Amino acid sequence: MHLQEKTLSSEKKYEGVIFTITQDTAELENGKTAVRDVLWHSGGVCVIPVTDNNELLLVKQFRYPFQTVTVEAPAGKLNPGEKPAECGRRELLEETGCTCREYTFLGEMYPTPAYNSEITYIYMARELEFQNQSLDEDEFLDVIKVPVSRAVEMVMSGEIKDGKTQIAVLKAARILGI
Repeated sequence: MHLQEKTLSSEKKYEGVIFTITQDTAELENGKTAVRDVLWHSGGVCVIPVTDNNELLLVKQFRYPFQTVTVEAPAGKLNPGEKPAECGRRELLEETGCTCREYTFLGEMYPTPAYNSEITYIYMARELEFQNQSLDEDEFLDVIKVPVSRAVEMVMSGEIKDGKTQIAVLKAARILGI
């Protein structure tokens, strides 16, 4: 049972709108037990939209836990039964007012694998078509255009702190050869 842990028990500690938290007891490979707090999340999607001029459409929004405005790629939580690709297209339209003709899967990431079950699926959108933004009633954000090379600088300097956005920007830049 090398590099494996067996769940012996699980107790739900919190159930909210976005996630559930359990406290589990796990058997380790040496036979001892450990307590594991786990945040169960349905997953999310991040889309990095690229204009014909090699600009990225990013969003600025207030993030409550940090009490600050962040710069991020458009993203959102998967709804029950929703496929990641569909979620990404929905979020792209809602947050930026765009649809796209080219949609490329860039991979998935585990934002915080030590205690969080979330998987974030990352896509790149190109050949954008602009329509109307349709934000949720509790969503407030500004869309900004940032040249890909400047976005890479923002990642490297720490100006973009969001992990999913950092990965999406760097993958897009690599694919685009910028």
